[in-house]
Amino acid sequence: MDLSFNKNEDHNKLLASELRRRLGKVKLGGGKKRIDNHHEKGKLTARERIDFLFDKNSKSIEIGAFAGEDMYPEHGGCPSGGVVVKMGYVSKKLCIVVANDATVKAGAWFPITGKKNLRAQEIAIENKLPIIYLVDSAGVYLPMQDEIFPDKEHFGRIFRNNAIMSSMGITQIAAVMGSCVAGGAYLPIMSDEALIVEKTGSIFLAGSYLVKAAIGENIDNETLGGASTHCEISGVTDYKAKDDKDALHKIRNIVDKIGDFDKAGFNRAEPSVPKKNEEEIFGILPKARHEQYDMLEIIERLVDDSSFEQYKEGYGQTILTGYARIDGWSVGIIANQRKLVKTKGSKTKPSEMQFGGVIYNDSADKATRFIANCNQKKIPLVFLQDVTGFMVGSKSEHSGIIKDGAKMVNAVSNSVVPKFTIVIGNSYGAGNYAMCGKAYDPRKRSVR
Repeated sequence: MDLSFNKNEDHNKLLASELRRRLGKVKLGGGKKRIDNHHEKGKLTARERIDFLFDKNSKSIEIGAFAGEDMYPEHGGCPSGGVVVKMGYVSKKLCIVVANDATVKAGAWFPITGKKNLRAQEIAIENKLPIIYLVDSAGVYLPMQDEIFPDKEHFGRIFRNNAIMSSMGITQIAAVMGSCVAGGAYLPIMSDEALIVEKTGSIFLAGSYLVKAAIGENIDNETLGGASTHCEISGVTDYKAKDDKDALHKIRNIVDKIGDFDKAGFNRAEPSVPKKNEEEIFGILPKARHEQYDMLEIIERLVDDSSFEQYKEGYGQTILTGYARIDGWSVGIIANQRKLVKTKGSKTKPSEMQFGGVIYNDSADKATRFIANCNQKKIPLVFLQDVTGFMVGSKSEHSGIIKDGAKMVNAVSNSVVPKFTIVIGNSYGAGNYAMCGKAYDPRKRSVR
């Protein structure tokens, strides 16, 4: 390996180490003292609940772990948005789990909390996945209520999504494992089935102090909206659990009985690891985003058996397109090539150097055709973004770069197969759109 590789490797491994350090801090939620207080009440933390719920030794992925990072410092912060969202297997069925972190402001909803919950519901809707809510929340964070109540993508849309998912036949299960107050009380009860934990779970539109202030009634919270009240008198909840673990066992039993949706039909073979060492990506990616590198070297360390069948390999070379498998799944890859490439000349068209990371007319045309082919053949798409934009200047304009770019954006917009976008480096201008930026509904989006 050359000196540049070693420098890149050291730089990127330090960044990865720093990311892991930050993630460790995020996972502490409101801090060790609040976690200890939580345990003293006989309750598991949000992440402990999810880990207990998921099948042992099964794969899972956390969504939006860094949401809320460094936000709302004047309010004490909101690690992970005050809610943990994970996708994993429950009784061998892939589910989305949304768990309020009661160590963060008693699980109160900040604006970012609402946004993260909506994203979880969106993933469940797109993929027809059961969604499980582990509720332990003091409700909306009142000092910021003007930023979470009224707009289209605010708090109320969560309940609208509850209704929409039920109409679509997407199972929703909620366990009330702590407080569930005011507007937040609608979420578990608009779910298909609701559980409540004795002594620690409670649901009401207003707590005992507010009831006293509003109508003069003297009553304690347990009698007002505890497990016995809602399982035996109001009928609001469907199952009573002795403690957190009992509630999670009951959820596993419920999920175990759910039937399957029709299979999507995407192609999968036996997975295999890349032949080339994945760890070498640390050395291939340069320290600075303007430096050149060969995206093909990255792809060959991501895909099964390092096998990548290129489509139109010699044409439109600033975008790499081709077929591969990832974890056995057949995928079509669209990736920005980050090294300088030389076009092949002809009698009428001389060869020229093209800048890496820039989308030219020919590369846009190539990507458009490839995206259409993948949609026709039901092959999911993976976009590897490191794009500085479309080429500018008279030559590009006279060649119709706007038209070719519009065709690529159109193909991405009308794509009906699952799309996954990974931002490896740059993501600028209309290049972000053409390479399936967030506005174009990728199923998952990761940023280096």
